[in-house]
Amino acid sequence: MKNKIINALKLENIELSQEKIKLLEQFANKLMWYNKTHNITGAKDDNSVVSNIIDSLVPIKFISKPSSLLDVGTGAGFPGLILAIIYSDIKVILAEPINKRASFLRLCAYELGLDRVEIFKNRVEKLKSQPLELITSRAVTNTKLLLDLTKDVSNSDTKYLFYKGERVFSEVDELNNQYIYDIVQKSKRNYLYIKGLK
Repeated sequence: MKNKIINALKLENIELSQEKIKLLEQFANKLMWYNKTHNITGAKDDNSVVSNIIDSLVPIKFISKPSSLLDVGTGAGFPGLILAIIYSDIKVILAEPINKRASFLRLCAYELGLDRVEIFKNRVEKLKSQPLELITSRAVTNTKLLLDLTKDVSNSDTKYLFYKGERVFSEVDELNNQYIYDIVQKSKRNYLYIKGLK
């Protein structure tokens, strides 16, 4: 697993410390083990898990490091837990309402020593928090609804990073030209990085 992660990082020109690579390897092995019993992700083999890790990591090349992060619907840890490994010195809230997934996230955060990670086992609109600097989400719902669901934990300084497919362009049209954003394309993935209001 470690060599697959290292090779995939090299292909994307992502440089990480040996410590971070070791944590990613530990996460990947734990996910493979946990998934056999609890079926929390469709990523069933090494290559799929590594592919999901890289998908989560690509944006660190073009976003600015936040001081706090909320991931909506983290699932098996993509991208929220992966970003928490990379940004281990910031506050991270992982919102995941499904019990078996939240349990896995809690286990991983503990075993990987990610003591600044909080697991919120509920729907994100129930979250009470100070505004977060970066809100992320992968394949949860459409962009407009995500912005609405997180309005109580965001402010004018909050940035958004949404992992999208081909529908991103029609979703952006629905925002009526209100936001400053970039769309970074990588194979079938479109990373929507919303930097603020116009």
